Amino acid sequence: MRTDRDLLIKGIRFLSYTVILMFTAPFAVYQAFKNQEHPLYIPVLVLGCILALAAIVMGFVSIKTIIDAFFGKKKKK
Repeated sequence: MRTDRDLLIKGIRFLSYTVILMFTAPFAVYQAFKNQEHPLYIPVLVLGCILALAAIVMGFVSIKTIIDAFFGKKKKK
C-alpha cells in the first residue's frame, strides 16, 4: 500500500486554503463588529460568517483528502 502523491499534494493545497480562510474569517468578523455604525456592517458580517463556514468545510475536505492519500480506497476484487 503506497501513498498517492498527487492526492496528497491536493490535500495539502486544500489545507493551505483552509489556513488562509482561518485567518481571514475572524478578521472580517472583527472588522464588522468594530464598525457597527458603517453602512456595510451587515455585508461584511455576512461575508465573515461565510468565510468561517467555508474554513470549517475546507478543513474537513482537506483532512479527508489527506487520509485518502495515505490509506487509499479499498479495491474490490
